[in-house]
Amino acid sequence: MTIQEYEEKLLQLIDDGIDTATDDELFAGGYLRGHISLAAADCESKNESQLSVMKEKVEQSITDAKSELSPSDECLIQLYWKELQSSVK
Repeated sequence: MTIQEYEEKLLQLIDDGIDTATDDELFAGGYLRGHISLAAADCESKNESQLSVMKEKVEQSITDAKSELSPSDECLIQLYWKELQSSVK
């Protein structure tokens, strides 16, 4: 799977859950959309093709933005990120 395909699947999972998502899931999904897209764009600009690198970039981006989040929001976003990754087939 390419990084572009992976990004599309992650974003589609977020979009598919909008109708049934809790407020927390809507928040986490909206927050993660930007981090996912930025990581994918960064990989593309550097001709990076490893999914593991893209995943690391998303995780680093979330960590770098930690000061923007309350501890409970950070935990929620981390959990939702893990859930998204495990749902991509």
